[in-house]
Amino acid sequence: MDRRETLKSLLLGSLGAGVIASTGCATNPSSNRAITWTSLPESYSYGRTEIEKEYDEALFAETYFSEHELLTIAVLCDIILPSDHPNGGALDAGLPEFVEFMVKDRERYKLPVRGGIAWLDTYAIDEFGADFINISEQQRLQICDRIAYQDVDDPELQPGIRFFSFMRDLTLTGYYTTELGFRDLGYQGNTPNVWDGVPQHILDKHGMAYEEEWLEKCVDQSRRDITAEWDDDMNLIS
Repeated sequence: MDRRETLKSLLLGSLGAGVIASTGCATNPSSNRAITWTSLPESYSYGRTEIEKEYDEALFAETYFSEHELLTIAVLCDIILPSDHPNGGALDAGLPEFVEFMVKDRERYKLPVRGGIAWLDTYAIDEFGADFINISEQQRLQICDRIAYQDVDDPELQPGIRFFSFMRDLTLTGYYTTELGFRDLGYQGNTPNVWDGVPQHILDKHGMAYEEEWLEKCVDQSRRDITAEWDDDMNLIS
């Protein structure tokens, strides 16, 4: 089955023992929660130059992570920012796709993320007898609780702590550059507003005043939808 197709029906169980089927889906019969993740993107809609588009297309065509690694990234993103967040979580914002793209884009990210996933699986096997995405949600959270704080003085956990910190940075950086993240911050971006000129008390303080002609042309809000006209000498007509 095509890798992108297997990712379209990704389901992450919330409690109990999860089993990764050969189709690349994590399921949990004891859970009522199903978090869906569509597929890896094949293009982005933001403005790009032709050279940048060619570069991005090459990255989209590159396969770096295995299905198992992508599933692990998705599970971690969901743990870091769950879908019960008021404005939607990491999977709602497409963060696994963002992480995958960023790792392929930055060569220095590849080994830390792949190595971090390997460490996480090894630790999960040692502690609970199965790799990270095949243990229960409760067991996954226990591991994450152990590696979520950088001040933990345990040499054995240091690789996991560094990996979790890096994944947390990627997840939150990606989230707060999406529409869902903007909504969470209350950020509206560049929006039109009404400008009525410099307040009168500021003009008075500096001994300044608007000329009535310019007030009519530039500050009269009843004329805001009228397209400005200029003469040949670039003087504003109306």
